[in-house]
Amino acid sequence: MSIERDYLVRGTAAGNSVRFFAATTGNLVKEAQQRHSLSPTACAALGRLLTGGAMFGVMLKEGEDVTLQIKGDGPLGTLMVTADSRGHVRGYVENPSVHLPLNEKGKLNVGSAIGKGMLYVIKDLKMKEPYRGSTPLISGEIGDDLTYYLTRSEQIPSAVALGVLVDKGARVRASGGFMLQLLPDHGDNVVSILETRLNKLKDISRKIDNGMTPEDMVDLLLNGLDWDIKSRVDLKFQCNCSREKMEQVIVSLGKDEVDAIIKEQGKIEAQCRFCNENYIFSPEEVSQLFKSQF
Repeated sequence: MSIERDYLVRGTAAGNSVRFFAATTGNLVKEAQQRHSLSPTACAALGRLLTGGAMFGVMLKEGEDVTLQIKGDGPLGTLMVTADSRGHVRGYVENPSVHLPLNEKGKLNVGSAIGKGMLYVIKDLKMKEPYRGSTPLISGEIGDDLTYYLTRSEQIPSAVALGVLVDKGARVRASGGFMLQLLPDHGDNVVSILETRLNKLKDISRKIDNGMTPEDMVDLLLNGLDWDIKSRVDLKFQCNCSREKMEQVIVSLGKDEVDAIIKEQGKIEAQCRFCNENYIFSPEEVSQLFKSQF
């Protein structure tokens, strides 16, 4: 089916003892695929992390941001996603063309492509130093790894499910996921209900492809638990790079190094890793940059 708008819902249930997030992210994952020329395996991996990043981001206050970084020993290399409270998400994978055969379940083999390694979470909370946390990768499937991080590092019992459906033509058909978190004073009956219902939301991307909305996810998981949506946030792949920022990078290289590059290439070309945007500077523009520094 055609992908509708990307958005996230967040709220609470069971007398404020459960916090939930649910999102559809097909368009932003499709844009990431186009910008980075992602293989199906790389698309599934980065798409899952983009969705997880979006949910981590909306937990923050205005002006704050979070970075999720996965460093595995598999062929994909490093994955990095940054998100903010307004639903802006960007990210990249080190080796975007890597594609592996399907796993034994007939699904894209994200776990093997990422391999063993670490998940790093860096939150810029506009304080002196950013908050940093890390945990080992549990499976490399990303949802499991974010679940383990939240439960182990942030001490919040959580369940994270993420999925990206890529068809045989390498097109993104659907993407999204959800996160449940148990807050203090939750009852044992709530835990048993959630454990039973989590099994109903296996293969989340295929359900989204069949029309499931974030609200539908929440209702399936929390029906009868008095759930209440507090806010809806539109999600978008959006980078904060700019020509001005690239100018600062060029100046930081120093005039001698920049002159050597121009002598060899006839120009300076700078590329943003997060969105693949290219910025080209002529020798005259570069000369003016250094003149304006003095």
